[in-house]
Amino acid sequence: MRMIIAVIKPSRLDATLEAVAQAGASGMTVTEVRGYGRQKGKTEVYRGQEYEVKLLPKVRLEIAVSADIVEPVIEAICRAANTGKIGDGKVFVLDLQSALRIRTGERDSAAITG
Repeated sequence: MRMIIAVIKPSRLDATLEAVAQAGASGMTVTEVRGYGRQKGKTEVYRGQEYEVKLLPKVRLEIAVSADIVEPVIEAICRAANTGKIGDGKVFVLDLQSALRIRTGERDSAAITG
C-alpha cells in the first residue's frame, strides 16, 4: 500500500478529482493549504498599493492506494493538474504501513478499497 500526497492549484481540483477516480482510487482527503516553492509567492495590487503574497493557496490531496494502481493515479494527477506554469504542484509517494476502517475493523487493502 502507498500514500500519495499531492499539492496542486485550487483551480485544478475538480479535474484532478475526476481523473483520480477514473484511475481507480476509491477515496481521498482534500485539505486547503498555503505554501510556496520555487515560485516564492507573488506580487499583487490592492487599492493602488502593491504588496507581496508569500504563501499561495494550494490544495493537498491524500490518497491511500494499493501498490498496483500507484502509477495510474500519479499519471492521472499529473495530467489533470498540469497547466504548464510555475506553481502546478508536487506529488509525493510514501509507503503505507497499515490502514484500518474503523466502522468494520477491516485492515490494510480491504480498508482502502470500495
